[in-house]
Order: sequence, then structure tokens, then C-alpha cells
Amino acid sequence: LLEVPTMAVEKVFVYNNTSIVQDEILAHRLGLIPIRADPRLFEYRNQGDEEGTEIDTLQFQLKIKCSRNPQAAKESSDPNELYFNHKVYSKHMTWVPLGNQTDLFPDADFRPVHDDILIALLRPGQEIDVLMHCVKGIGKDHAKFSPVATASYRLLPDITLLQPVEDEAAETLQKCFSPGVIEIQNIKGKKVARVANARLDTFSREVFRHEGLKNLVRLARVRNHYIFSVESTGILPPDVLVSEAIKILMGKCQRFLNELDSVPME
Repeated sequence: LLEVPTMAVEKVFVYNNTSIVQDEILAHRLGLIPIRADPRLFEYRNQGDEEGTEIDTLQFQLKIKCSRNPQAAKESSDPNELYFNHKVYSKHMTWVPLGNQTDLFPDADFRPVHDDILIALLRPGQEIDVLMHCVKGIGKDHAKFSPVATASYRLLPDITLLQPVEDEAAETLQKCFSPGVIEIQNIKGKKVARVANARLDTFSREVFRHEGLKNLVRLARVRNHYIFSVESTGILPPDVLVSEAIKILMGKCQRFLNELDSVPME
């Protein structure tokens, strides 16, 4: 969330913006668009450095103008038929190589992660002409650098049936949990409930609403088993994000150990 770096729009040079979106709002929207670029290929930009270089900056251009469609039907009221380029999407952002970036990254495909992110709406005569500088940063400085949409963890659920649960009680028990947690088996003509996959449980505690069931089930968590959920914004795959986060954590531990070693012992 906070320390795995990514590339994001930091500076927006507005040459022309006649849309109804103010320059500040436009720059903010552009900054939140995830950029498909491996941050490990770039260096951090020095503070106070106005001009970027090929090793610390990616440059994108967005230049688009809305016009009328002369072939549109007169009775039509659909903007998609009446106008050209009336919707500005992230796909209209084009990479402009800096310095020798074409040689440094011959196979690179630097672009927004998604092509259908709506940036602004235009009407005939309105246009947007901006130049963007993407730099390397971390989520601790600004949320736009965060590589994940969500990152969370939970303990592994542990569900134990204290007594056999059969027939109607088994069906009621199954409905109290998320799909797949409890399954019903047919044993000697009886419906018998068993725990199939406790991992799918969301701990709704619905079972405690039923007087006949609440004393038959024990809900707990495995104290040393964590389930991590990492949803990437698309800049890097989740497995790469986790490995990079572990490297950062190992670096912190090593710095801490080095500090301990440097402290003189009495």
C-alpha cells in the first residue's frame, strides 16, 4: 500500500484546455490513471528537478479536439452520432519518448493500464492539449502511487461441528454459512452436515440466531494462518507486488539490525 513504488503522473503542463473540467481537476484525474510501466526500470526523480531525464521520467501527451459529425442525422440526439471525439479516454494518451528511451526500452509498451478510463467530455470546439510527466513514487507520498486497489488479510476460519447435525437441521446449518462451507452428505438415508471448506467462511455468525444450532458449532480462527488478499491496479501482477513488499520488509529488518550492531555495548 505505502512503499512499493509505481509510476504515476506528477506534472501536467496544460497548453490548452477549453473543456468544462478545470485544469486542477483535470490534472488530478490524470494523476490517478494507473500507468503500465515497470517502476524497477526507473530511478527516483530528484527534488527540485524541473526537467526530467530518460532514467526517471515518462512523458505522455494528450491532444484531442471535438468536432461535429456532418453526416449525423438531423433528428438524432445521440452524442455518439453527433460528435467526433466527444469522450476523452485514457487510450488517447500517447507515450512521447524522452532522450534515448526508444533505445533503452525497444520493446516497451508504456501506456495506461486500461484504455477505457473516461477523463472528460467535450463538445464541438472544445479541446484538450496537455503534456504529462510520470515519475516514480510511493503511496506514502500520494495515493496515486499505490500499486493496489485493496490489500487486506484475515485469519483462517476454523469451524468445528461438536455434534452430528442431520436432516432439516443440516439444511438450516448449510444456509447459515457462505456457499461451499457446509456440504450435506447422504449417509444411510440421512442428510448429514460436514465442514467442506472453512476457508470460504466470512464469519457472519448467522448460526447463532438459531437456538437449536448455536451450541452445536464452534467458530474459531487459526492464530498463525493468515490469508492475504492483494488486488493490483494492473501496474504489476499481485505476486510481484508481494515479493517486492517482502524485499522492502527485509531491507527494513536489515537496517534495524545494522543500527543495533552500530550501538556500542556497555
